[in-house]
Amino acid sequence: MIFLGKVRILFLFILSCYVVKFCIGGDVITASEYIQDPGSIISSGGLYRLGFFSPNGSTNRYVGIWHNKIPAFNVFWVANREKPVSDSSGVMTISDDGNLVIMNGKKDVLWSSNVSNSGANAEAQLLDSGNLILLKQSSNTSKNDTEMVWESFKNMSDTFMVKMKLSTNVRTNEKQVLTSWKSPSDPSIGSFSISLEPLNIPEVFLWNGTTLSWRSGPWNGKVFIGVPQMESVYLDGFSLVDDKEGAVYLTYNFAEVSYSSYFFVKSNGELLQPFWDEKYKHWRIDWSSQESECDVYGKCGPFGFCNAEKSPICSCLRGFEPKRVEEWSRGNWSSGCIQRSLLQCDRIKYGSTKAGNMDGFVKLENVKVPNYAIWSSPLEDKCQEQCLSNCSCAAYAYDAGLGCMYWRGDLIDVRKFSYGGTTLYVRLAHAEGKRDQRAIIAAAVVVATVIFSVGAFFAWKKSKKQGGKDGEQFPEASSENMLGESLSKVDLQDLVPYKLEELAAATSDFSDTNKLGEIRSNESNWIGEDGSTLLMEFVEANFTFTVTPDYG
Repeated sequence: MIFLGKVRILFLFILSCYVVKFCIGGDVITASEYIQDPGSIISSGGLYRLGFFSPNGSTNRYVGIWHNKIPAFNVFWVANREKPVSDSSGVMTISDDGNLVIMNGKKDVLWSSNVSNSGANAEAQLLDSGNLILLKQSSNTSKNDTEMVWESFKNMSDTFMVKMKLSTNVRTNEKQVLTSWKSPSDPSIGSFSISLEPLNIPEVFLWNGTTLSWRSGPWNGKVFIGVPQMESVYLDGFSLVDDKEGAVYLTYNFAEVSYSSYFFVKSNGELLQPFWDEKYKHWRIDWSSQESECDVYGKCGPFGFCNAEKSPICSCLRGFEPKRVEEWSRGNWSSGCIQRSLLQCDRIKYGSTKAGNMDGFVKLENVKVPNYAIWSSPLEDKCQEQCLSNCSCAAYAYDAGLGCMYWRGDLIDVRKFSYGGTTLYVRLAHAEGKRDQRAIIAAAVVVATVIFSVGAFFAWKKSKKQGGKDGEQFPEASSENMLGESLSKVDLQDLVPYKLEELAAATSDFSDTNKLGEIRSNESNWIGEDGSTLLMEFVEANFTFTVTPDYG
């Protein structure tokens, strides 16, 4: 019995040594130190683990990388996304040609690093950055050096991690992109992808197949100006580098090393930034690309304006009207808006007017600027002049980090932010400016008349009160009569008449975005017990009409 016990102990010791050598292997994989399901390796600092796993709701086996010290399981990178192992016979090792491969129990290669210049004696290593790299012996035989021939950071899955590079090479058209899982239980390549698009000014695009779904706005040297949260959270955290050889890449790092966070695109197309809450021991969402319907690219169509705090959220930019009124009234804004009046260049072109009347601009603050910006002069005072001198210029904006930006053709994906963003100047036909001026004058006259009438009424009331018991100083009169007599003194023929249909069309069904002005009251100074103060304002973007009768 004692002899049999010693044999068992010896057998378990030999088996444990075998498992350690061939299934754990420190932080490296070689031809002789491979991992076999359910084995794994851990980076030298213990931060990341590489091994076999099955997604929730699936029995298929994949090789992936995840946090080793954070208990909440989440996979950042998957090797054999398209070809899982159907059972627990999978092995990850170095093949005879020096590639990192995954094989099933039948020795079929399901995945390979597919490097042509690896050679013998190659090995793979998992770094504390979460990057899995493939190393080969250096061609310099005088030194015992190795060189990296492949890395997982350049073969991304759905996650953008610290020190990764989201890159595009405009010469070779090669891109490093993020691709979503097909579903939470299937890590194969899904419909959504994230790419860096250099264009005239670099932006990050989220695609649904070949359809643009979301965009970051232009890069200004520090942040993407279409993501207001970056101003405070990510300042100096992101870098966009042009290597001057055709490649442009985006990378980031956090100043606080202990801050565990990353970006990933969900299978439903939502781009998220989780961070690890050490206090409550779970992942929290720090930022999302889908905080409102206005985050959807082009939600309001060409020349539409999206404001998530309004209902409906879409309206036409000033000077524009719905292209298809029936669709617009049903909440389908995809057709967008069309210009109501010809711009000056077009009027001259079609012979409807002579040169002389300049177009103007509508000022929109705290907005996400349209897509496809064109960079030009960095001088702020030259932006408007250059836009007016170019008949194809539909809008301009200025950013201190970029300089002037211009837009031609349709203005798409313009939305209102509660803070941040940029000031956008949309070109407005001269005729629209005259229309607004007439409406402002008419409204001002009406408001002034009402204010005068109300003021006169209170003045009469106060004088009557001070005139003695018999009130003989003023004859008895009702408030209705006083207002009616005052209004009758106004020549209403001098006012410009508008039909209700014209006003509805001009304001996109009386949208707040297109309103010319409003009447405000300062309730703290509205009217005293003795009727001494009356304050009302007519407010427009660059126009304030104030009447303050003071009967002190």
